[in-house]
Amino acid sequence: MTKKIAILGSTGSIGTQTLDVIARHPDRFSVVALAAGGRVRELLDQVRRFQPKIVSCARADDAQRLRAELAPATRVVHGAVGLSMAAAESGADVVVAATDGAVAFDAVFASVERGIRIAVANKELIVAAGELLVAAAKRTGAEILPIDSEHSALFQCLVGEPPERIATLILTASGGPFWTLDAEHIRHASLADALRHPTWQMGPKNTVDSASMMNKGLEVIEASRLFGIPAERIEVLVHRTSVAHGLVVFTDGNVKAQLAPPDMRLPIGYALAYPDRLPSGAGGDPLAALGALGAPSARLEFERPDVTRFPCLALAYQAARRGGTVPAALSAANEVAVQAFVAGRILFGEIAEVVSDVLAQTPDELADLENVRRSDSRARDLARNSVEARSAAAAK
Repeated sequence: MTKKIAILGSTGSIGTQTLDVIARHPDRFSVVALAAGGRVRELLDQVRRFQPKIVSCARADDAQRLRAELAPATRVVHGAVGLSMAAAESGADVVVAATDGAVAFDAVFASVERGIRIAVANKELIVAAGELLVAAAKRTGAEILPIDSEHSALFQCLVGEPPERIATLILTASGGPFWTLDAEHIRHASLADALRHPTWQMGPKNTVDSASMMNKGLEVIEASRLFGIPAERIEVLVHRTSVAHGLVVFTDGNVKAQLAPPDMRLPIGYALAYPDRLPSGAGGDPLAALGALGAPSARLEFERPDVTRFPCLALAYQAARRGGTVPAALSAANEVAVQAFVAGRILFGEIAEVVSDVLAQTPDELADLENVRRSDSRARDLARNSVEARSAAAAK
């Protein structure tokens, strides 16, 4: 029996790589639903190739376009309701949550309520509402499997281990393109420089977050939510070759690490096939299996990050310590700030300043879903105000 897969965010980086994994293993997986935002031409090509029964897009006029070009048997829906239908009403065994931001929150929660496995690559979802999602999954029996390479690594290291024997979780970071630059150069870095990631191929948002190290801060919060470990017992180490993705230190002093080439299709395949593993073309050479970008290497070097040059990491730890809805505010403010940087409205170094402005104005509230939504919305408004003030000041 093939596993039936629904993909939320099918035209993005994770979505397209998920489809690549599925295409390589047609005996293992089939696609029952695809959902995307505004990249309708790419979505149409995917639908024609994988033949899902439900297709969702963001806008009603795009949905009309799709209906005109697809067979009547394909159900075309749109908006938040369409996302929920694709996730929870498509008969999927696994829902891949690969959208950015908060757009798929309702769809993912609806799937969890039905006991469907979630393969999650949406940092914002776990950062903002991870406690609620994990609690719902425990209640319904749904599984939440991480797709992020670092959290997949930790998950693999923790399989079969007693929680009380975990001392420290370690997330590795590439350091991004600015690791060797001083603070002033980082502050004035261009968009082209920020998108020049040394090892990973990702979408613009995640690539900019990697350059600021906000992605690693969000991953600390995400790991805390997923594995029930307080943030003060989660560390970040910079590992430039991106071969070791996560490590677990146990109370007896032993350390487990998960190593693999920097290829997102590996954690995607693991999440789809779990508890099984998919066959690989790595062969029997262990160095080839560890090779970064085709160059065999077994070197493992680690450095501690400098939070004075990368203040977004410190802001994320601050949000994690405060807890409640503050992580939701952090994530939302960062999303607005990154969009403003990409649009040329603020400097790269001002991303952290916008987020700091928002956290300073964010109250401490308990994290129920209503408060999470309110915190997200309020943080976006505050972040836009901060961007406007900075943009106006720069124009004078």
